[in-house]
Amino acid sequence: MARLLGVDLPDKKQVAYALPHIFGIGPSNAKKILDAVGVAHNKKVSELTDEEMAKIRKEIESNYKIEGVLRAEISSNIKRFIEISSYRGERHRRGLPVRGQRTRTNARTRKGPRKSTAVIKVREVAKPK
Repeated sequence: MARLLGVDLPDKKQVAYALPHIFGIGPSNAKKILDAVGVAHNKKVSELTDEEMAKIRKEIESNYKIEGVLRAEISSNIKRFIEISSYRGERHRRGLPVRGQRTRTNARTRKGPRKSTAVIKVREVAKPK
């Protein structure tokens, strides 16, 4: 496996599909990076030369926020929303969907498993005959 910026890229995949394994790089950014560097999209990771890997690494480091830096920025943004008590911050604090999704039904991913309500069964009192 080729290692790029602390992430192992699968050797058998094409570069355009292997780069999105890096947090912060999606399919469109991967294609932009390869175009800027001049590497063919359909080239396998195992076929890349050291020079091409160095060019890709340099392009990513100079123009993109990835991995730890990006994760830290996202978490600090969420903390800031919570501190200023914005609507989005309140939704994050309560663990509810943030971007306007409905919660009457669905939203189980954010809300977690259903909390069952205890049902009290009333026993019928035996009537004398």
